[in-house]
Amino acid sequence: MATKTINAELLAKMFLAGAANLEAKKEFINELNVFPVPDGDTGTNMTLTIMSAAKEVSAMERPDMESLAKAISSGSLRGARGNSGVILSQLLRGFTKTIREEKEIDTIVLAQACERARATAYKAVMKPKEGTILTVAKGIAQKAAEMAEVTDDLEEFLPAVLAYAKEVLDQTPEMLPVLKEAGVVDSGGQGLLEVLHGAYDAFLGKEIDYSAIEASAGTKMTKAGAQAEADIKFGYCTEFIIMTDKAFTEADEMEFKSYLESIGDSIVCVADEDIVKIHVHTNHPGLAFEKGLTYGQLSRMKVDNMREEHQEKLIRDAEKVAAEQAKKAPRKPVGFIAVSIGEGMNEIFRELGVDYLIEGGQTMNPSTEDMLTAIDAVNADHIFILPNNKNIVLAANQAKDLTKDKDIIVIPTKTVPQGITAIINYMPEEDVDTNMETMLEEIKNVKTGQVTYAVRDTHIDDKEIHEGDIMGIGDAGILSVGQSVEQTTKEMLSQLVDDDTELISLYYGQDVLEEDAERFAGEIEEIYPDVDVDFHCGGQPIYYYVLSVE
Repeated sequence: MATKTINAELLAKMFLAGAANLEAKKEFINELNVFPVPDGDTGTNMTLTIMSAAKEVSAMERPDMESLAKAISSGSLRGARGNSGVILSQLLRGFTKTIREEKEIDTIVLAQACERARATAYKAVMKPKEGTILTVAKGIAQKAAEMAEVTDDLEEFLPAVLAYAKEVLDQTPEMLPVLKEAGVVDSGGQGLLEVLHGAYDAFLGKEIDYSAIEASAGTKMTKAGAQAEADIKFGYCTEFIIMTDKAFTEADEMEFKSYLESIGDSIVCVADEDIVKIHVHTNHPGLAFEKGLTYGQLSRMKVDNMREEHQEKLIRDAEKVAAEQAKKAPRKPVGFIAVSIGEGMNEIFRELGVDYLIEGGQTMNPSTEDMLTAIDAVNADHIFILPNNKNIVLAANQAKDLTKDKDIIVIPTKTVPQGITAIINYMPEEDVDTNMETMLEEIKNVKTGQVTYAVRDTHIDDKEIHEGDIMGIGDAGILSVGQSVEQTTKEMLSQLVDDDTELISLYYGQDVLEEDAERFAGEIEEIYPDVDVDFHCGGQPIYYYVLSVE
């Protein structure tokens, strides 16, 4: 019998299943990223974005279409991280605008919603590029419109759209040479496909594991918070599933629980045929895993550091207090927000007059919600935002669009050196528009280099790269690859420095000693005697050196 409509209850299940499937596949999606750098990647950003909405949806008892649409749109918009996350949030925003006034959704409404999702996402991106998640979304909208004309049966409509989305995704390497060179499909497009796969599984009535969504709703954080005033005796929340080799008897269960009690507390041991679900708080997760292996193979292993979570909560609480104090300061004409990471970088921005620092950048892209929190904390009429990362600019612009009571100016700085140059060139005596024009002009004169290590083998920018290699990355791609941090940096500099260069600034990371950075800066001065060379403690993780050439 044909299925012709989807009601709010089923759509909520489909959305949560899509979110759960994306979470399960996030590392696979991360592996598709073209650049093999150890950053917060596409899968992570898209998952954090959709989980923000899933948390709101999962809290709804009996959603109607309007409230469901609002939860999906609002949750994803505020939780959006990175370019891929912002685009996903815009797809969801467009989709929900179409369905919110419907009681049930049929193929015609679905086709209209897919088209509005496509249009909304394309509009949000300044220069849409084909061969990306946008192309996959466009393919979905085209196939949905085509199928809506020939069938009203969702059991025919949905698999056809899903199959065509996969076809379009498989074509992305032919549209973007960099994907073809690296031998991968677009990671954002793959993420969108995983959402659709999960949603379709729920439509078919398949059993879905929603545990990741339950975790994101803060169950473990609540437990850690409850211990806020006491020492956490057992620091690691450890979870895994045992796929047993033989029957897991009641005696086995008693023996395993007894062992877990000897190494921890908060124990859950639930057996269901050939699957055993384990949860324990312990200081030795490895011992729990070793014991579990005596009963069978392990799956879905997960360890969370509850002491770290508790410390993060204390930091967040301190930030809230600081934000409240900032709000009480007298209103001023102009304020500054910058994204930064590393205490050295943070101190430089503070000295330059930044009012609010958002910890994030390369290793963890801040969300639109983080941006909105910062905007709320800065008591100024006009606020300049320096994203300092190309993957954060969209989230900053999204926060700007959601802010009504303050004038937000996003300077699209793609690196920390660009952000430093932008704020150095701010002139208090000039008006906002003049300063914006000056900053935009000055950041064009900054060439940035970043030195890090490769996390996997790949081929990109005509370079063969192996896991553990040192890479020098410029604004347009990978400039040098080698085994030595300093030699790779010098090779990269040789491609950045020209006859017009006046200044080279080195910001050394947390894994570089000050004396080594000072010696290295001296070597660069010898290579370029007509150029001023300075060095600063950046304190950034992952990147040995971040440098600017001006």
